[in-house]
Amino acid sequence: MNDWYHTYNNDVYNYVFLLIRDHEQAKDILQDTFLRAYNNYESFQGGLPKAWLFRIARNLAIDHFRKRKPIAYFLDSIPFVQTIYPTPEQMTLLNESEQELYIALSKLKRLYREVIILRKIKEFSIKETSTILGWSESKVKVNLYRGIQALKKELEKGDYIHEPF
Repeated sequence: MNDWYHTYNNDVYNYVFLLIRDHEQAKDILQDTFLRAYNNYESFQGGLPKAWLFRIARNLAIDHFRKRKPIAYFLDSIPFVQTIYPTPEQMTLLNESEQELYIALSKLKRLYREVIILRKIKEFSIKETSTILGWSESKVKVNLYRGIQALKKELEKGDYIHEPF
């Protein structure tokens, strides 16, 4: 388990941070992820430990949002994440197309954002993504396709660079 922490802690932290955009909360969820994995190690059924850890982290991030805004979470009337794009300081370091991508991604449905982050940014396989999200592989494929189409439409609008941060 100690090897898992050294191997996967940065990946898990980065994933959680992409979901919740709060460094302190991401650190707490990272710690809780490995604590929960340690306490429930007997339930690990083999396979890729990274996918199992990402699933735990995702569930903890969802719990984080449920506790903060339970009604909004269930109604999905606000985004799953506060923002998907970096802070204004980080935005200055990104080139224009990266800025557009982050902003467009933040405007997508929660399901589309999650699958795009896992498949295209974190580069998990379809099987790993289905394990993390608790979806069938076909649902991952469908939502990824739809998410990419929605992302393309958002990017075609091309009015992101001048938005206030």
